[in-house]
Amino acid sequence: MDNLSSMQDKPASPTQDINARIARHVRARRAELGMTLDALAAKCDVSRSMLSLIERGESSPTAVVLEKIATGLGVPLATLFDDVSASANPVSRRDDRTSWRDPQSGYVRRNISPVNFPSPIQIVEVVLPSGASVAYETGARDVSIHQQIWVQEGSIEVTLGSATYRLAEDDCFAMQLNEPMAYHNRTHKTARYIVIIATERVRATRR
Repeated sequence: MDNLSSMQDKPASPTQDINARIARHVRARRAELGMTLDALAAKCDVSRSMLSLIERGESSPTAVVLEKIATGLGVPLATLFDDVSASANPVSRRDDRTSWRDPQSGYVRRNISPVNFPSPIQIVEVVLPSGASVAYETGARDVSIHQQIWVQEGSIEVTLGSATYRLAEDDCFAMQLNEPMAYHNRTHKTARYIVIIATERVRATRR
């Protein structure tokens, strides 16, 4: 009995904690939109069973899957990593930030912006390992999202639609997220870059 109690009292790992954050955010946003699991599955092209696992915090989804879900919910990918239960705060402290590693590509992302603060701008730090690639398949979106990438260390390739851009250290690339895109690190060194995201809210049309 003592052993069981001790296991139950064991603190959640960082991975479990951020999966729980994602679960809460997906559930809350879906409820806010009045969407069923089936409706969200159809909109974002992710199976209902996978969505159910993610909403229960029982899956470690890839960045590609999460990006599809975020698009279906009308929010930037970065939003899913914020803790919806946290109070809005205009200050973000280093010790309060949690990193997330993509189980597929191995890239690591960390939200820098203050959690739940009502701003159209979000800042994210990304570390892309040597040889890693991540490709987002989503094109058109219900909200207008603009993004800029500022390379801090190393170099990366960004493909937007049919165009590819090679970015070296201190280069900055601006884009609108309305086409499939991919990130590649074709070098032997880790790359680190800052992503600045701006979301323009679009009023839903009533029928």
